[in-house]
Amino acid sequence: MKEAIKTVNFSKKYGTINVVNNLNLSIKCGEIVGFLGLNGAGKTTTMRMMLGLIKPTSGECYIQGKKLDLCNLEVLNEIGYIIETPYSYPDLTVRENLEIVSTLRGVKNKDNIDWVIEKLKLNQYEHKQVKHLSLGNTARLGIAKAIIHKPKILILDEPTNGLDPFGVIEVRELLKELTNNLGTTILISSHKLEEISKIATRIVIIHEGRLIREVESKELDKNLEKMLLVSGSNNMAMKEILSNNGYQVNFKSDLENDSSFLELLDTKSVGYPEEIATLLVNAGYPPKLLTVKQEDLGSYFFRILSDCNGGV
Repeated sequence: MKEAIKTVNFSKKYGTINVVNNLNLSIKCGEIVGFLGLNGAGKTTTMRMMLGLIKPTSGECYIQGKKLDLCNLEVLNEIGYIIETPYSYPDLTVRENLEIVSTLRGVKNKDNIDWVIEKLKLNQYEHKQVKHLSLGNTARLGIAKAIIHKPKILILDEPTNGLDPFGVIEVRELLKELTNNLGTTILISSHKLEEISKIATRIVIIHEGRLIREVESKELDKNLEKMLLVSGSNNMAMKEILSNNGYQVNFKSDLENDSSFLELLDTKSVGYPEEIATLLVNAGYPPKLLTVKQEDLGSYFFRILSDCNGGV
């Protein structure tokens, strides 16, 4: 499959600090890649370099197979983007802002403006000055400007900031539609990891400027830890019983709910919880809670970072 974006040893250094450090990414056409990392991990800097907004210290970026440099900036016409807070002309209306972007983008089909207003549910605000929009509708306008030319590639840095839960769902479905119907390739960063898990076809995690993990979404389930949670009338006694029978048991406290439980991570416990139940019942400590739980993308993300930091 053809690559939409490729970086080779992409690096950005400010003084002695490597903000992005030899980053090698390969994003295929039609993918939705969730770009994850803590604040300061290098996500926004990477995106800015991909867009030619800042110059890399070293390394190269290819857009649709063409090298991005000062002599070849026309490749950026294939990209729509949001980097941090999207700017609009506050004294102009929504439609006027979109008309300006449409002209700058060289969009010949003027129906695109009506299309994008409809897609982002901006109909009732199209003649309203941007400075009077809510934060959520300002975010919608930013996304509308990014997709008005129906780009082949979208680079989105926290695009749903300011949107209410319903708006977040609408944007999620819109991005899926763009990929499914127009073949749009999307690179999206967000701290809303639950949303990323619902839309991304691949997850990329960077830390301190380095790529530390990438996994296909369809393979993610195999990487998520599963655990058996157990609790009863005497968790300490139950822990001793299970430990004496060869199970590795962690005692966990839930300070928020002023309670505690036992956590078992081994495959046997997760696969055959009924054996745990039988053992505890026969010992006189029937469990009140016995459930298998799987970590979500957020838990997986922080576990990977914790492993990267040596368990801290």
